[in-house]
Amino acid sequence: MFDKILIANRGEIACRVIKTAHKMGIKTVAVYSDADKEALHVQMADEAVHIGPSPSAESYLIADKILAACKKTGAQAVHPGYGFLSENSGFSESLAKEGIAFIGPGKKAIESMGDKITSKKIAAKAGVNTVPGYTGVIKDAEHAVEISREIGYPVMLKASAGGGGKGMRVVGDDDECRDGFLRATNEAKSSFGDDRVFAEKFVQEPRHIEIQILADSHGNTVYLGERECSIQRRHQKVIEEAPSPFLDEATRKSMGEQSVALAKAVDYQSAGTVEFIVDAERNFYFLEMNTRLQVEHPVTEFVTGLDLVELMIRVAAGEKLPMTQADVKLTGWALEARVYAEDPFRNFMPSIGRLYKYSPPQESESVRVDTGIREGGEVSMYYDPMIAKLITYGKDRQTAIDAMCNALDNYHIRGVSHNISFLNALIAHPRFGRGELTTNFIAEEYPDGFSAAHVPQNDPSLAVSIAAIINCAQMGRATKLSGQLQSHARIVGDDWVVVIDDVYNPVNVVRKEGGYTVIQGDDVYEISTNWRIGEPLIHANVNGRDITMQIDNDGPAYKLFHRGAEVRALPLTPRAAELNRFMIKKVPPDLSKFLLSPMPGLLVKLEVSVGDEVKAGEELAVVEAMKMENSLRATEDVIISKVMTEQGQTLTVDQPILEFE
Repeated sequence: MFDKILIANRGEIACRVIKTAHKMGIKTVAVYSDADKEALHVQMADEAVHIGPSPSAESYLIADKILAACKKTGAQAVHPGYGFLSENSGFSESLAKEGIAFIGPGKKAIESMGDKITSKKIAAKAGVNTVPGYTGVIKDAEHAVEISREIGYPVMLKASAGGGGKGMRVVGDDDECRDGFLRATNEAKSSFGDDRVFAEKFVQEPRHIEIQILADSHGNTVYLGERECSIQRRHQKVIEEAPSPFLDEATRKSMGEQSVALAKAVDYQSAGTVEFIVDAERNFYFLEMNTRLQVEHPVTEFVTGLDLVELMIRVAAGEKLPMTQADVKLTGWALEARVYAEDPFRNFMPSIGRLYKYSPPQESESVRVDTGIREGGEVSMYYDPMIAKLITYGKDRQTAIDAMCNALDNYHIRGVSHNISFLNALIAHPRFGRGELTTNFIAEEYPDGFSAAHVPQNDPSLAVSIAAIINCAQMGRATKLSGQLQSHARIVGDDWVVVIDDVYNPVNVVRKEGGYTVIQGDDVYEISTNWRIGEPLIHANVNGRDITMQIDNDGPAYKLFHRGAEVRALPLTPRAAELNRFMIKKVPPDLSKFLLSPMPGLLVKLEVSVGDEVKAGEELAVVEAMKMENSLRATEDVIISKVMTEQGQTLTVDQPILEFE
């Protein structure tokens, strides 16, 4: 077994690998860029080596710098995590020449499966079901149109060296095909240095289901069940679960056996994942094989009881797998939600900045948090905006769902925008609860984008009651402040009015031992809580039901967060409530005459000049963020009166780009 391994990655996956290595008694080496000098993975490792500037192309993607770090520290093996150099056969070959083990598959598997065109040909030869399509390289936009017509729309254009949703476009007609080919090739070149694109039939009502495989160097290959990864946005997975609520045992077995056949065809060793698209009739077709650890591997670990990272390390050290296929048992249910620094109410634009408050839910046998950040840490513009992976487990699917809802309520993040409201809405969605999933789920359920209306308070009176007792606690403390005028001591009354969305809710609050009684009209709420002033989360039992609610002060009001919904509650005395009805409301400024950058990013293209007349739907600019191109188009006919930025400029969120007449 190795004495020391280097983790050629960052963030949550680097921390994840370090935890297992330390459990095995193996020393670890972290590498870091300028932006990651104070990162959590650097603090967790036994040693850390600086490898360059913040951009990944100048640090984490430079194989020679990783190799030099191995030599400097005496690391005997490298775990690449996912992304970066994890599927770079040249990197693994360079390590081998220096006698350093690569904790992953061999060159043959990486190269053959890393190219989507080649992998489809090998899969077909190995007897794996494949999607109809064109596996040659598409020459240009017109060639793409010609091929797409032959396949039949809708068609998926995909970067041959792609992954993570980059370099992928679904096109439904000739015009979309031309534009999609341009975007896919640009993203592929930017992200992977390879602009080759191929095409395949887009399967209707598709599910994305993948098989986890594991193989050693002694001829043993097993499959560890499946993961349902159908809940996606822009081809990026959002929610994953194991097992799938859709597969039956026969389909699972068939998909698993085909995955093992493919692995053996390329002499696979280590952990890997074979991804399939599955239609409504449980017909399944090979998509690709990821020759690395998947982001969503924890759900498989929960239902199998295996540590995939440990097994990868043991296989790389030449050990045999400790199980056969007959030993693999799936027990219980697991869900994973990806917590991102992005604003779901602004079309999921990435958010960057410092987390001045960060408190994940407490880990237990049913809750796990894989993160690479801590309070005071920073989400950088240079890397993927993932904050953490939240994983929950239960004896069945509903138990795992309930655990996820509670864990999301307890996830406290401030300083950057995040997607917890969106995750909560997905998990609580009736259709999700029924397991009626496809890769179109988000597009179908939120066709006009995600808004606060999608996560209304399921019990508005609950927020009224919690706001009322928080206010009473705050007012009670105020009565004890020193220096108050004699004979003018403040007295906290029992009657209050809580204003939410211009609705005035009269309440009566009575203190009792260990909590409060709150009366709203004919409804009585018995609330028990140990909450103390200043705590950002209130844990309470309300009429026999345990709840967790997050609290932010907002001037004289409170912002309350529960089950993904946010409300602003303003507690007032009855007299103040009467006067509040006459308060003048501030009208926000009209910004409709400006094109604002919806995200922090790079202005890679500016298509217009002063005086240009632009029709609705025409492109105005392209902003690149997190290596994804975002086309900004006119929503109506406009004339450009002022250009306020220039191509190549780095933009902040809401920075004006153009002004219209």
